Amino acid sequence: MLINMKDLLKVANENKFAVPAFNISDYSMLNGIFEACEEKQSPVIIAIHPDELKHVGTEMVLAIREKAHKTNFPVCIHLDHGQTFEQTIQAIQAGFTSVMIDGSTLSFEENIAECKKVVEAAHAVGVSVEGELGTIGSTDSQAETQGNQIIYTNSEDAVKFVQETGIDTLAVAIGTSHGIYPKGMKPELKLDLLTEIKGKVSIPLVLHGGSNNQDHEIKESVTRGVSKINISSDIKAAYYEKMREVLADESLREPNVIQPICVAHMKKTAYHKIELFNAEGKAALYQS
Repeated sequence: MLINMKDLLKVANENKFAVPAFNISDYSMLNGIFEACEEKQSPVIIAIHPDELKHVGTEMVLAIREKAHKTNFPVCIHLDHGQTFEQTIQAIQAGFTSVMIDGSTLSFEENIAECKKVVEAAHAVGVSVEGELGTIGSTDSQAETQGNQIIYTNSEDAVKFVQETGIDTLAVAIGTSHGIYPKGMKPELKLDLLTEIKGKVSIPLVLHGGSNNQDHEIKESVTRGVSKINISSDIKAAYYEKMREVLADESLREPNVIQPICVAHMKKTAYHKIELFNAEGKAALYQS
């Protein structure tokens, strides 16, 4: 079931669960995420960052669309952290059902203007739009962000931003970072700020940097109104952690022997996130 983000998160927002947005840049990982979501009957967002899209090619989007049409759970294909208007248009043309325009490093006025421009183009063809206000930190050079400074979202600014842009969902900065936190580094999530923003903004809220955070804080963020949580580093770390073990056997060479073991290990992480986000079994809410 292929769906856009607006329709997907409307149900999540109303029923107090968060849809996992798993970043994918490998076809075997994609298959594993689809399997996990089918087994758990969870809606899912397949998120692809521009760097990941460059790696896999836009042709992969057509394959994801084909797979989504054959599922019994809702699937949204989302451009994660699109940096320019041109990138979002290319994603729409490639078949994404949702795009993010990340103007978080621009001035407030420039961010609004860029989001409005994308919204006008995307909504005309039924594609939903995510914007970001405030900035998410990063923990290493592989993390999908433009900087490492956390600038917390201002709740009053969020109200104006949503009203003036017409975006469908808002990514907020409450203290998370992209990537895996180094040993000794603990994020300080401002959950009260999340509650404050949720009390003023009616559209679904998104939490970026969802990997490697404490489970109880992520669970609490769902309770307080987050409807989408991005997971990239955690599933990739699990996948390649197992691959390093498997490849210790130097006689192995066939992907169909190596990768299924890694996918099975990654799926354990996906199961955990689905359950933590209260998304298990929620596919039934989308059945007409």
